[in-house]
Amino acid sequence: MLLLCFALISQAIPFLHAICTGSLFTSNRRLYQFSNMLIPVVDFAAYKLGKHEVSGEQLESLSGELKAAFTEVGFVYLKNTGITQQEVDEVMNISKKFFLQPDDKKQPFLRTSFANSPNHGWLCSETESLNPKRPGDLKEAFNTASLHPGMNWPELEGLCGFREIQTSFFLRCKDLCLHVLRVMAHCLGLEAEVFLNAHRLIGTEGNGSTLRSLYYPQVRSDRVKEDQLRCGEHSDYGSITLVFQSQEGGLQVQTRSGKFISAPSIPETVLINVADLMQRWTGDVFLSVIHRVLLPPAGDTSTRQSLAFFVQPDDEVIITCCDGSNKYPPVQAGDYLLQRLNNSFVEGQSISHT
Repeated sequence: MLLLCFALISQAIPFLHAICTGSLFTSNRRLYQFSNMLIPVVDFAAYKLGKHEVSGEQLESLSGELKAAFTEVGFVYLKNTGITQQEVDEVMNISKKFFLQPDDKKQPFLRTSFANSPNHGWLCSETESLNPKRPGDLKEAFNTASLHPGMNWPELEGLCGFREIQTSFFLRCKDLCLHVLRVMAHCLGLEAEVFLNAHRLIGTEGNGSTLRSLYYPQVRSDRVKEDQLRCGEHSDYGSITLVFQSQEGGLQVQTRSGKFISAPSIPETVLINVADLMQRWTGDVFLSVIHRVLLPPAGDTSTRQSLAFFVQPDDEVIITCCDGSNKYPPVQAGDYLLQRLNNSFVEGQSISHT
């Protein structure tokens, strides 16, 4: 028994040291060692926002790290991207103020009520079921899917700056995703324009990229339906997704073995995952993997928030395997997105081309 206690204490000492010194979060190697995480953390400082060029050596290094992550896991944490925690907190704070409004105040901004951008706007809880075999997801969302100046935005009490904060963050995410897509092209030995030219219209009506602010309210165990989750198992639809999380847990990622592992919030990072069209595009080189958000433990009344920037190719882009193979048939990006969206919403929430 004494030997066992000594062994446990000996193993705990390096972990405690890592917490005290901060090295748990600053050293990728130690992050693996102590948390048994399979999702790597990559330092993106060499090509963070504000840097318009990256040296060949730095690009080669980033490409190697991202390729390893996207071919083995499908997810990666990026740190030092140029997007600050303060920016993330600002979006989450103003979003939460909106979500806490009475439903009748949010109703005028309901998704599908915007003719020019039917995926824009508010979704009430249980409207969406990302795993159709489960009941509706226990989450609300506000989609920023259009930057058109004529869009109607919430201007309720306490929501001053809602539009400006959401659209500003949308543009920050757009800039970061283009940096990431350039590195991803280099991973495959492709010219950067192969991916960049297919995402030129982000922020316009010709591209379905969406900033989604998500709110997971308190869970009442007596009201939860059988097999219901905060967010059912699914893969994303487009090119890549940028995810920013609050500190509450719940997000899980499925490994190749079929096991689900936690993907916790790490301050000052963005979690990026490959989506389905990118997997098709690369002929299964990059992996789009299943993920979900669990219910909190019984008795846990905490809420949860996240921001997800879903990066889509331009609507008219035809996605074919970039290696020239016929592993997947050609598909138009806009049509594919529309089909996937309509499959995930309850009756009455489907959308069509305008």
